[in-house]
Amino acid sequence: MSKSTLPTPAEIAGRAVEILAAIIADEEFGAFEAATLEYSSDWQCFTGFPVIERWNLDLDKAPLFTEGLRALALKAAVFDLTGDERLAEIPVAVPVDEMAHAMIAQPQLFARITARTGVSVIHQTDQEHTDYTDGDFTHRAYRLAWGEPPARYWLVKEEVDRRVQIPTARYASIGMDRAGREHDIDFAAA
Repeated sequence: MSKSTLPTPAEIAGRAVEILAAIIADEEFGAFEAATLEYSSDWQCFTGFPVIERWNLDLDKAPLFTEGLRALALKAAVFDLTGDERLAEIPVAVPVDEMAHAMIAQPQLFARITARTGVSVIHQTDQEHTDYTDGDFTHRAYRLAWGEPPARYWLVKEEVDRRVQIPTARYASIGMDRAGREHDIDFAAA
């Protein structure tokens, strides 16, 4: 099926709940979750997770894992009902998007799970949208599927943009320019 318009939030919510249940019921889900959460020591994005207030990797990784799964289930539901990868790239909050990247970094496990469940995971960085906002399509579909999204992780775009400026200034004060994307440390001399 290929449609050029989004199904209703209710249609997406119903299918996303089914997709998420199938993924969680898979025989390798526990291994996938453990591998994703173990990957946390490599999560080095300076502007993704650090926009969460009082960010704590140990406390936040499990709830973020849940939110990442829900986001991917919503995107998979859109693809399942439309066959359109671009439509499936619905807006997702920046911290949740970062968790989706951690999940996709487990390609073998995730590929086997999605193959067994018949789900296509849609997530392509150059097509993703991190302009999530209250009341948008994603928010409405999420609410219908699982209730109100946790505001701690589902930060709206304007708030993410505001928050990014704060750590960016702090990073710059210690020589980490461009929000941690550049520095001039001479390790041989240090």
